[in-house]
Amino acid sequence: MSIRIYNTQTHQKEDFIPLHKGEVRMYVCGPTVYDYLHVGNFRGAIFFNLVRNWFEHEDFKVTYVYNYTDVDDKIIARANKEGVTASEISEHYIEEFKKDYSTLKLRPHSHNPRVTDFIPKIIQFIEELIKKDKAYVIEDEVYYNVHAFQGYGKLSHKSLDELEVKHRVKVNKRKKHPADFTLWKTAKKGEPSWSSPWGKGRPGWHIECSSMARSLLGDTIDIHGGGLDLVFPHHENEVAQSEGCTGKPFVRYWMHNNMINFGDQKMSKSLGNIRTARSFLEQYNGEILKFIMLSSHYRSATNLSEEQINRAIARLARIYSAMALADQLSKTDVELSPVPVKFKKAIKQADEGIKKALDDDFNTPEVMARIYEVVRLFNSLARLPGKVTPERKALAEVFVNWLKNKGSLLSLYQEDPAKYLRLLDDLLLKQKGLHREQINQLVASRAQARAEKNWAESDRIRDDLASKGISIQDSSEGSIWEVAK
Repeated sequence: MSIRIYNTQTHQKEDFIPLHKGEVRMYVCGPTVYDYLHVGNFRGAIFFNLVRNWFEHEDFKVTYVYNYTDVDDKIIARANKEGVTASEISEHYIEEFKKDYSTLKLRPHSHNPRVTDFIPKIIQFIEELIKKDKAYVIEDEVYYNVHAFQGYGKLSHKSLDELEVKHRVKVNKRKKHPADFTLWKTAKKGEPSWSSPWGKGRPGWHIECSSMARSLLGDTIDIHGGGLDLVFPHHENEVAQSEGCTGKPFVRYWMHNNMINFGDQKMSKSLGNIRTARSFLEQYNGEILKFIMLSSHYRSATNLSEEQINRAIARLARIYSAMALADQLSKTDVELSPVPVKFKKAIKQADEGIKKALDDDFNTPEVMARIYEVVRLFNSLARLPGKVTPERKALAEVFVNWLKNKGSLLSLYQEDPAKYLRLLDDLLLKQKGLHREQINQLVASRAQARAEKNWAESDRIRDDLASKGISIQDSSEGSIWEVAK
């Protein structure tokens, strides 16, 4: 089965056929760097990291471009507010983005171009559009003429007649059509600017991505990704510019991830429910954010509610609890035996299901379900009292290696199991209003009761812990506890 992708432009799933056999050229719109990014900005970063990983797993060579918009009205406004230069603002928030990205433990991109490094290429691009009568100059500004491009609206499925009535740009009487957009704008006093054939100025937003994509990936690229909010006008205008300039198809497959909601409300500044990724990562951690993002299909809206976060913590805790047990079992000094046929069969079925799911427009919820099935089976076969058997040790080694291998596609399940489980347990204890110290004291009291063969007191403490949602596992080496999962 070939990889199938839902193409925003055609509104249907299509078999992926790359422009060049065995290669994938992918461009994803990155951040405008004027502030800390909110959690929604990272949905695309997390999802398209998986897309690249899966293509590479399927033996494609992937070139992945993720840009920084480092000149923009918002950057300039922030700079003026803080009394610094625009470049100082953009440089600062690029570094802050890199910190968040690193905390999420996502893989580096092939290229992270900055707009300011491509100004000569952008100017050259605009000159080509003017020569081909796709753009026009009014005084010292340049506009794209949407009427000069026959296919305008084909990505967003908007007509020019519709845009005439309901255009989403400010009225500018100098333009030939309300939907005509800026390619080069005049510099205002105190703003960053560059010399051009039309005077000192800076590029418009849309031309930047077209130029960087063309410079790094060629006239036609395989995949262009971004948030659903970028379909119009940003990506529509990219199509017009790029195809108007080259006369070639710009993008073969358009992929757009949906938005993030908070408590069933769309995240927006007007509602005051914007949450930065930094604040989320500090309160929780990157594994939880990645788990939440990938538990929903990328084309579905995701609700980042407290209930959703708690559910993710509990599910991750169950998975890491199984991994911690597997680590413990695999380190025991017993010989290995063949892995149970039942488990080998389950692994094979899970592998087939995961491949089918990722080949079908990157169906990550199905991938999560398949992984969870294997975790449940492992627990049923390995989480048993008594001495460690050769069979349980073999089962543990196969399980933990399989899970880390599959998790690497998602950039999940790579943490040290025991350490990460402790972190998750602390979050679960906090939800229950409990503290690790008081649980440790109860467990120590139970151990003392067991040593004194006071079985009634031992059972009483076990029941007390169970009522608090704490499970205990006794072994010849002693007792260990964790939050029940």
